[in-house]
Amino acid sequence: MASITEPAYPAARRAAANVHRHLQEHIASALLEARKKPAALPDPEIIESVIDAAFWSSLRREEERTPILSLAIVAPDQVENPIRFERPLPLASQALTRVAPAVERPGIHLAVWPASGDLVVWGATRHLPPLCFVLEVIAPGLLVVKQSPGEPTGKYVNIAVLQGEEIKIVDQHAATVPDCPDLLLSLLGLESHYEPAGSVNVLIQLAVSMRAHGRGGLLLVVPSSSDNWLESIVQPILYSVAPFSALERLMQADEGEQSRRSWQDELRRAVDLIAGVTAVDGATVITDTYEMLAFGAKIVRRKGSQQVLRVMLTEPIEGSEPMIVEPTQLGGTRHLSSAQFVYDQRDAIALVASQDGRFTVFAWSPCDDIVHAHRIETLLL
Repeated sequence: MASITEPAYPAARRAAANVHRHLQEHIASALLEARKKPAALPDPEIIESVIDAAFWSSLRREEERTPILSLAIVAPDQVENPIRFERPLPLASQALTRVAPAVERPGIHLAVWPASGDLVVWGATRHLPPLCFVLEVIAPGLLVVKQSPGEPTGKYVNIAVLQGEEIKIVDQHAATVPDCPDLLLSLLGLESHYEPAGSVNVLIQLAVSMRAHGRGGLLLVVPSSSDNWLESIVQPILYSVAPFSALERLMQADEGEQSRRSWQDELRRAVDLIAGVTAVDGATVITDTYEMLAFGAKIVRRKGSQQVLRVMLTEPIEGSEPMIVEPTQLGGTRHLSSAQFVYDQRDAIALVASQDGRFTVFAWSPCDDIVHAHRIETLLL
């Protein structure tokens, strides 16, 4: 296939088999359900070659910059209005590094497909067929394998994360865990079977934005129908605000309005504003209808409640097993106070971003009668 000048990247072959299995299952399901024609299924050898070339490209430098790029395995006749190169580029790290600046912005992909017995980069595209293989180079040695949305309004779903020799394959069956939060269902690409999908997507955008600012943050999502959450907050709240309802108003727009670029830009600004204030010491509080009520709030154990001593920790990665741990093992004050808040306010959830990139969702599990900590940073890359 590709002309490889570097030594083989050992993790590529191991990851390729798992990624191929995942794509095969989803594409077969889409064909049975008579959805829009999905992307062609690439062979494991093609997947391996793309991962290999992307890995070595991630270790190169072009004008003192690390390449940030996205590769999609897609045939020219499966995309609309692509940029086609008169002379396709070889799938090799040097060529990828040189052209990376052209596709650095989100949503633009270098398109890879076999031609005359070799894998080549035949062009660039913003449009992909459903369930297409996509590989993003995030940082040196850090790659994320994704698949394009199965529906026009959907989102990319992570399949695997490779960092050096470490491979994390996303466990799609993690959604079968009892009391699995809607946020996790959506990140696993299963929100189409659950309601309300739009609400879940907003929480994902908030989570991504919180993680992106890199300062750490804590977001509490409380019921709009109750003010019981105040029993777990030190009074007075230093930064209590008149309900900020910009995000709530945007989510009440109809589908036609939500498809407009102006609406999407306004939503992004509202999300970034709320995510930004989560970096302030204390917790930001929003309702389940997305009104922001306060930030910088200090969490306290509810009067008469016990101290939370254990939580169940899971990560939606194949081979990962649930563990019962002390809250202090998860991180610092944000994690401990979040676990206590959810223990006391069981109809709320807490989203915690760490400065090191970890991201945890705390939710009460009635089935297990315990606070459940879901580690989801692998799904947010």
